Amino acid sequence: MAASELYTKYARVWIPDPEEVWKSAELLKDYKPGDKVLQLRLEEGKDLEYCLDPKTKELPPLRNPDILVGENDLTALSYLHEPAVLHNLKVRFIDSKLIYTYCGIVLVAINPYEQLPIYGEDIINAYSGQNMGDMDPHIFAVAEEAYKQMARDERNQSIIVSGESGAGKTVSAKYAMRYFATVSGSASEANVEEKVLASNPIMESIGNAKTTRNDNSSRFGKYIEIGFDKRYRIIGANMRTYLLEKSRVVFQAEEERNYHIFYQLCASAALPEFKTLRLGNADYFHYTKQGGSPVIDGVDDAKEMVNTRQACTLLGISDSYQMGIFRILAGILHLGNVEFAYRDSDSCTIPPKHDPLTIFCDLMGVEYEEMAHWLCHRKLATATETYIKPISKLHAINARDALAKHIYANLFNWIVDHVNKALHSTVKQHSFIGVLDIYGFETFEINSFEQFCINYANEKLQQQFNMHVFKLEQEEYMKEQIPWTLIDFYDNQPCINLIEAKMGILDLLDEECKMPKGSDDTWAQKLYNTHLNKCALFEKPRLSNKAFIIKHFADKVEYQCEGFLEKNKDTVYEEQIKVLKSSKFKLLPELFQDEEKVLSPTSATPSGRVPLSRTTVKPAKARPGQTSKEHKKTVGHQFRNSLHLLMETLNATTPHYVRCIKPNDFKFPFTFDEKRAVQQLRACGVLETIRISAAGFPSRWTYQEFFSRYRVLMKQRDVLGDRKQTCKNVLEKLILDKDKYQFGKTKIFFRAGQVAYLEKIRADKLRAACIRIQKTIRGWLMRRKYVRMRKAAITIQRYVRGYQARCYAKFLRRTRAAITIQKFHRMYVVRKRYQCMRDATIALQALLRGYMARNKYQMMLREHKSIIIQKHVRGWLARVHYHRTLKAIVYLQCCYRRMMAKRELKKLKIEARSVERYKKLHIGLENKIMQLQRKIDEQNKEYKSLLEKLNSLEITYSTETERLRSDVERLRMSEEEAKNATNRVLSLQEEIAKLRKELHQTQSEKKTIEEWADKYKHETEQLVSELKDQNTLLKTEKEELNRRIHDQAKEITEAMEKKLVEETKQLELDLNDERLRYQNLLNEFSRLEERYDDLKDEMNLMASIPKPGHKRTDSTHSSNESEYTFSSEITEAEDLPLRMEEPSEKKAPLDMSLFLKLQKRVTELEQEKQSLQDELDRKEEQALRAKAKEEERPPIRGAELEYESLKRQELESENKKLKNELNELQKALTETRSPEVTAPGAPAYRVLLDQLTSVSEELEVRKEEVLILRSQLVSQKEAIQPKDTMTDSTILLEDVQKMKDKGEIAQAYIGLKETNRLLESQLQSQKKSHENELESLRGEIQSLKEENNRQQQLLAQNLQLPPEARIEASLQHEITRLTNENLDLMEQLEKQDKTVRKLKKQLKVFAKKIGELEVGQMENISPGQIIDEPIRPVNIPRKEKDFQGMLEYKKEDEQKLVKNLILELKPRGVAVNLIPGLPAYILFMCVRHADYLNDDQKVRSLLTSTINGIKKVLKKRGDDFETVSFWLSNTCRFLHCLKQYSGEEGFMKHNTPRQNEHCLTNFDLAEYRQVLSDLAIQIYQQLVRVLENILQPMIVSGMLEHETIQGVSGVKPTGLRKRTSSIADEGTYTLDSIIRQLNSFHSVMCQHGMDPELIKQVVKQMFYIIGAVTLNNLLLRKDMCSWSKGMQIRYNVSQLEEWLRDKNLMNSGAKETLEPLIQAAQLLQVKKKTDEDAEAICSMCNALTTAQIVKVLNLYTPVNEFEERVLVSFIRTIQLRLRDRKDSPQLLMDAKHIFPVTFPFNPSSLALETIQIPASLGLGFISRV
Repeated sequence: MAASELYTKYARVWIPDPEEVWKSAELLKDYKPGDKVLQLRLEEGKDLEYCLDPKTKELPPLRNPDILVGENDLTALSYLHEPAVLHNLKVRFIDSKLIYTYCGIVLVAINPYEQLPIYGEDIINAYSGQNMGDMDPHIFAVAEEAYKQMARDERNQSIIVSGESGAGKTVSAKYAMRYFATVSGSASEANVEEKVLASNPIMESIGNAKTTRNDNSSRFGKYIEIGFDKRYRIIGANMRTYLLEKSRVVFQAEEERNYHIFYQLCASAALPEFKTLRLGNADYFHYTKQGGSPVIDGVDDAKEMVNTRQACTLLGISDSYQMGIFRILAGILHLGNVEFAYRDSDSCTIPPKHDPLTIFCDLMGVEYEEMAHWLCHRKLATATETYIKPISKLHAINARDALAKHIYANLFNWIVDHVNKALHSTVKQHSFIGVLDIYGFETFEINSFEQFCINYANEKLQQQFNMHVFKLEQEEYMKEQIPWTLIDFYDNQPCINLIEAKMGILDLLDEECKMPKGSDDTWAQKLYNTHLNKCALFEKPRLSNKAFIIKHFADKVEYQCEGFLEKNKDTVYEEQIKVLKSSKFKLLPELFQDEEKVLSPTSATPSGRVPLSRTTVKPAKARPGQTSKEHKKTVGHQFRNSLHLLMETLNATTPHYVRCIKPNDFKFPFTFDEKRAVQQLRACGVLETIRISAAGFPSRWTYQEFFSRYRVLMKQRDVLGDRKQTCKNVLEKLILDKDKYQFGKTKIFFRAGQVAYLEKIRADKLRAACIRIQKTIRGWLMRRKYVRMRKAAITIQRYVRGYQARCYAKFLRRTRAAITIQKFHRMYVVRKRYQCMRDATIALQALLRGYMARNKYQMMLREHKSIIIQKHVRGWLARVHYHRTLKAIVYLQCCYRRMMAKRELKKLKIEARSVERYKKLHIGLENKIMQLQRKIDEQNKEYKSLLEKLNSLEITYSTETERLRSDVERLRMSEEEAKNATNRVLSLQEEIAKLRKELHQTQSEKKTIEEWADKYKHETEQLVSELKDQNTLLKTEKEELNRRIHDQAKEITEAMEKKLVEETKQLELDLNDERLRYQNLLNEFSRLEERYDDLKDEMNLMASIPKPGHKRTDSTHSSNESEYTFSSEITEAEDLPLRMEEPSEKKAPLDMSLFLKLQKRVTELEQEKQSLQDELDRKEEQALRAKAKEEERPPIRGAELEYESLKRQELESENKKLKNELNELQKALTETRSPEVTAPGAPAYRVLLDQLTSVSEELEVRKEEVLILRSQLVSQKEAIQPKDTMTDSTILLEDVQKMKDKGEIAQAYIGLKETNRLLESQLQSQKKSHENELESLRGEIQSLKEENNRQQQLLAQNLQLPPEARIEASLQHEITRLTNENLDLMEQLEKQDKTVRKLKKQLKVFAKKIGELEVGQMENISPGQIIDEPIRPVNIPRKEKDFQGMLEYKKEDEQKLVKNLILELKPRGVAVNLIPGLPAYILFMCVRHADYLNDDQKVRSLLTSTINGIKKVLKKRGDDFETVSFWLSNTCRFLHCLKQYSGEEGFMKHNTPRQNEHCLTNFDLAEYRQVLSDLAIQIYQQLVRVLENILQPMIVSGMLEHETIQGVSGVKPTGLRKRTSSIADEGTYTLDSIIRQLNSFHSVMCQHGMDPELIKQVVKQMFYIIGAVTLNNLLLRKDMCSWSKGMQIRYNVSQLEEWLRDKNLMNSGAKETLEPLIQAAQLLQVKKKTDEDAEAICSMCNALTTAQIVKVLNLYTPVNEFEERVLVSFIRTIQLRLRDRKDSPQLLMDAKHIFPVTFPFNPSSLALETIQIPASLGLGFISRV
């Protein structure tokens, strides 16, 4: 198909744009050949006419379909051109936050300027072992591919990392080395990988600096070779460096810094060890202050200095050498501060005693005068003489800077040498991987010698890259047997020849440097004369005669000739170097001693705007034939040689390319500048790779992929059995031009654009099919809707019409009924009205008549009453009139008489004034005188009478006077009282006045108050009304609050319950974490133990003669073998230190120190064992000597021996009595096993103490009797005289015979003494226990008091709290109290259980000792004594012949038992033919017999051998699932048997009575149960590892890659070549493969009789591994994140759930482990557009972390055009909603995580006596008991 046919309407193209480089547009009409203009519409909606070039008529490049946008590999794009590459990178970088993209064999890495969580160990583990094309692009994928190819092809590899400054080259190289260090590890214990990584901080500090483009820019190139041994583990490394930028030491541009190490020194100047360096702030030194930016944001130079010193120490650079390095660096800083003074224009001088120079000379150990002289002078040598010439100030400054650069370059060289020595390995290197971190193509406004060298190196690297790409293309074509046609690609050999060939630029430059008067101008003229107009790649600028232009592969670059010669010569004055070589400072001469052997690595830079001068610091070694003049070679010549050496190295390796891109110049995170990106893409060769790919057949499909993708374009008859032929037939029909594709052996090759054409046909076919399906479905839906509507309409009509008819009939019935009702109602109303009127009329008449009668009566009554009233009124009126008349008459009389008196008075007044008046008066006087005389007489008479009366009165007066005197006195007193009262009255009056005043005030206030009160009353009434309203509201609110309080209380209760549940869950999680931590430590311990065994075996093999006495035993075995006593009490005491040591050993760090401690412990235990053995031998010897002494004693008489025999018989009877009592006590304690019975203070306990007391008293008495008896025997022995010879022999024989009786008595006495001592010790322990109990009770009382006080304080505090807080606090307190009580009860229960076990052991020991003594005494009784003694009836119990469930074996058969039953047992035969767990039952029955014999040595030996045997089997066949499963089930069964038959109450309740009879009787094997539990944990972890190794290859293929539902997903046109795949596919695993494997695992575990709970835990672990591995791969594979893949995953998960249901394992917790995977699949399928969708996703994905959700959304890729991409805004919304979620930032799940395992007690119902041992086991040496 012609390309022009694709330019149809709606096709999208790319057009150039000055701002965005390329813009997308859409065709508005079809393009026809001959059209000069294209009608386009831009994405923003603007229409545009695009004019085609009239000469080339080249059409704009087409845009790829949306489903191809964002591909992992740029070569997978259908249209391969610059805009497609740029857009794909931008979409991945901005939208998907993916910084890595493949471009064929190149990895393009874009610097995100942000820390990303994609470099952790989980990511490294995920990429380890994966093929390059199977995972998303990553630097780890490139590193893995290099590592894999090195191991597979046994060929050295190289990773070439290039890019401009700030693109991330150093970081990429660092991560690649970290990957190698993590994946491979080191071959020795020297941690070489740590040293390799430690070289980075050192090289960064001395070789990196801040520039305007990068804060940590590498100012040199380096090539690091990481060496590997034959097992491909790191053994060492070697570093080569290129082009150190020395000019930065003496000059920095604005906003730039010198090398980091200088600022680290200045930041650490205050350290004591740096005081001698006399450093200061960075702003003080000339060499560190020029850039004006001494600080980098976020970087602490002091901390970086610590890291640098630590790295130096790790690499073996001693402290003295480190201080020497810092001394030289400080000297360089002080040298920069040396100033020169003008003497004249041609000479200068240094001021005397110049401080900076003085410090420099002190630090360097040189003479001040000598250095000052040669800084201002130089030596000129001619043929005859040598001159010393002064130099100008400018030349002196340049010479000073050149010296500083030279010193720094040599120091850099020295450090690199020492780093290489530290990384060098003595082991022979088998292969290496080189990492080249080198600068990319550079072009600036002013380009000088440095840019020339850099671009020259990039030309060489680009040529090698092109040849490699071309070679790979050719290999691919030849592999697929496709005709090879030569692809025209850019060959930059002419450019390289222009630079390095004979008479090239470098040759002319070297030749000009040799000229005495050579200059940059003359060199430029030579260039013009030689190459201008002769070489197409060389040009001359129009406006300059001091510059030239070279057309490089990336771009044209104009170089300024100024400074080329000076930089190429790199002049340093020899006299200054000689002064430094004569230094007393040892390190300084070392820097210059190899200058004659090594090419001069310096490169001076004169002053100028471009501060870039680089040098080869670690070039090739000099060849033997080279002369001593090598050090005078120019920098250009040296660089060319080192570059040739580098190219030879790269050509000898398989290269891998990483191109680092800088997205913007401002270091903004995830900001993409299209212009800058295109410049770098052109410069780094990515577009050249694209062009080479596009020139051939870039799109490549396997036949199966093509068939799966384009099956929709085939008809049924086209599908054949041969997929290859089917694809050929279809392609011939679809694409007529056969040149557009080629058929290979396994792939179809397409030219550029053909896949897009096929996708267009496929999309059109699918679109047509969709339209047809939609048409049919819509028609069917509409027909169905019409039928449903018609049927509904008919039904509605029928119901409506029926309803209407019923309503009409009802209306008629109601009308008729209404008429009838109306008739009767009207009749009733009329009748009722008539009745009412009649009744009303009668009532009115009655009322009216009564009213009239009453009125008449009232009228008569009123008339009668009125007459009476009138009578009285008239009488009253008459009386009133009479009285009024009488009063008027009297008044008139008075008035008249008054008038008459007034008249008389007036007359008298007139007469008085006249003479007559006086006469009349005299007449009156005479009469009066006579009257007065008469009166006097009368008065005399009266006087006499009065005198008489006076006398009488005097008498009465005297009496009265006395009386009055007393009255006066009384009155005086009354007067005083009156005065006082008067005073009081006055005060009261004053008070009254005040009160009156106050009263007035009060009245006024009262008025105001009354006024205010009225106002207040009014307001109060208003307020009352308001308050009433508020009261009603408050009542409602109160009710609401009460309801809320009730609800809140309920909620609080629920919350507390929920919190309690959560805390319980948290405690369970903590318990699981602790259990997991313990099991991980146990796993690590077992691993280190195995490693220790392996190392020991290797040492034994290496040792020619084994060391005597050195025999390693298992730690458990050695600890148990050191015990030799029968007393379980003593055994428990001896084992206690071992128990105490176990936790500390498990908590200790698991390294070689642990093995040293264990070895030391084993040695101590062996010594202890030996000492105990020696002590035992010594005791035996003492016993033998004592026995010999007893035998040597002379015989005694028979009568006395008979007396002793009687005594012994009494002792025997007493012993039997004691034995019976102890048996009764044991029986009583056995019948009542509750802790209360055996607790201290219980009746049984008291009985036991009483019995023990009585026994001890009896023993004391017997002891005294025995002592008396022995004293008598001694005295009698001394008194015995010898008899005559006739009887000597007889007596001798009798004495010898009775001597045995005496020995028996002594033996019985010793036994009783031992028993007595044992009982005494037990009584002492009981006494101590009582005292301890008393102390504990006192402590308990004290704790109760404290608890009471605390409760009171808590109650007081609670009363001060609000109700809600009070409730919460009380609940919390109650929970705490209950928890403490539970813990106390559990502790008490444990103590009581321990007490019970202890008492049982004591009773067993007593019974055993007494029984042994009784048996021994019975055996030692002589026959004569038996006859003499009275025979008492004895009950002899008959032994049952039934099998007791025990197996007996000989001690020497133990190893044979272990060998046949454990080491050589085949699990498959046992699992199929025998009962599950048979080895465990057999071993336990053997343990039971040893326990029955009370042989602790045999029990210990058997258990230790069993454990060691199981470990050996698992070590030998640990990769076999059946073996591991078999021994896991048997170990658990053995553990359950030890618990079931331990005799403990908690385990015995599950047994039958017969099984309880089989319990162990003599030994408590709780410690061995712990050892077996640990062993079971180790076996379980090994089983999980075996499961993981088997399932790991199946999971990704079966769960993700395989299409379980055929045709749903379809292969997306990725076109991944996968040419770097390391291993060919060995077969594809499917989901059925996984399920079959799960069935196999489950059936094997069931056959082996594994506990159901343990099977559930194994299944849960398997499902976790499946879910974690699947999810991790999903998160790292963009091609798997699609809607259809989500459907496939959900279907696969449903199949796994169905398997769980079939196996009845749904409650195992396995389904919950798949929840993250299920949610990820749902996330792929849900709608992802609106805020509601975001909310739904946030609530749905609670098992996924925020990082995982965002990663899945970023990776989501549509497979078909009908799907839509996830918008960036939607992802931002998700991140915003999830920002408060506190979850792990880790992206991947830990696939290596193992859940903590538990072994719930599972008793067996199988009776031990019914077990039969098959002959096939070869255990004939075992007998049933």
